Amino acid sequence: MEAQAFLEILKTRRSVRKYSSRQVDEATLSAILEAGTFAATGRNKQSPVIIAVQDAAERETLRRMNAAVMGTEGDPFYGAPTVVIVLADRSVHTCVEDGSLVIGNMMNAAHALGVDSCWIHRAREEFDTAEGKALLQKWGVEGDLVGVGHLILGYGEGGRPVAAPRKKNYIYRV
Repeated sequence: MEAQAFLEILKTRRSVRKYSSRQVDEATLSAILEAGTFAATGRNKQSPVIIAVQDAAERETLRRMNAAVMGTEGDPFYGAPTVVIVLADRSVHTCVEDGSLVIGNMMNAAHALGVDSCWIHRAREEFDTAEGKALLQKWGVEGDLVGVGHLILGYGEGGRPVAAPRKKNYIYRV
């Protein structure tokens, strides 16, 4: 990929908050998830764990749990059919930063592949509960993990948002 095309991906990726029910296909999802595994991590500890949820019943459980943290009954995942959860090894001092870079890589990869996305918070609160820990155990995910965030994936309805102008004094050069 040409450098200008790569920079354009970074400049045009936006968070989408309204999705169709069309599911992300396996090959595309695999490419997005793989991009997450190549994110930089502190001392190359590779502390994050990525869980892709496309099962409707499991997605509904996550929706309910995430909405409860907010004190609502709505859908904090905006109808997106795929929810990716990123957790990280709590004992690694850069765990949150590592997981954040994983989510960032996946967001940019998704955009490059024509898939819309949005980072959704409250994974820490969800997976610090007994119910969250039980889900991880049910899924075969082991370790003392902290929730970093969710990445919702799908195909937006209503067009992609346009970037707001960048603020003044964003960059300082010394």
